[in-house]
Amino acid sequence: MRALIQRVDGATVTVTDPSDDQQGAGTVGEIIGEGLCVLVGVTHGDTVQKAAQLARKLWTLRILEGEKSCSDVNAPLLVISQFTLYGDARKGRRPTWNAAAPGEVAEPLVDEVVAHLRALGARVETGRFGAQMRVSLTNQGPFTVLVEV
Repeated sequence: MRALIQRVDGATVTVTDPSDDQQGAGTVGEIIGEGLCVLVGVTHGDTVQKAAQLARKLWTLRILEGEKSCSDVNAPLLVISQFTLYGDARKGRRPTWNAAAPGEVAEPLVDEVVAHLRALGARVETGRFGAQMRVSLTNQGPFTVLVEV
């Protein structure tokens, strides 16, 4: 599992194409104030245990203002599935997505990350798996880090 983590001062995710998604367009997740926007990629061989490990890492990673973690200040997280984190553009001009797990594998594991975060006490907002989305955020710092478990 791979997570691209951005320290933010607010973030939203909206579904942009209701024809892609039976639940309609509009804002599906939003955090206000200091928190983390986390894009999560799943690859072949990832497990529920790795999802739990990633959740613990996200909850306790000391990257907020004053070297605090989300658990220290009860900061919210916006978690969005992002298969393109496993894109490979080393050859040619068109990336391949071979390392990304298929949706039927990835979706339950991203849901596990969210469930584990909530079990730890986190306030978590999410995107909508498989929907066409737009993510808006104010990157605080800017501060972005890539974590792999």
